Amino acid sequence: MSMKVEDKLFLDRFRVDEESHLRILDGSLCLKECPEKDRIAVAYEGCLECGSCRIGCPHLNIEWRFPRGGHGISHKFG
Repeated sequence: MSMKVEDKLFLDRFRVDEESHLRILDGSLCLKECPEKDRIAVAYEGCLECGSCRIGCPHLNIEWRFPRGGHGISHKFG
């Protein structure tokens, strides 16, 4: 029996750091793209550390680095 994606993600555990490992480089650049919002933010607390946020930004405006040691996602298999 294969597991659904939601069930697999439930197995992951996050040790959230107080400091984000994701950073918006130029907030004004994003505001020009999304004028209906007054600010841009990235939620790092549930980050899968895949780097897709950098690819999703058309301006490469997100700096991504690994979380500090001991923080971030832990994958459990099975």
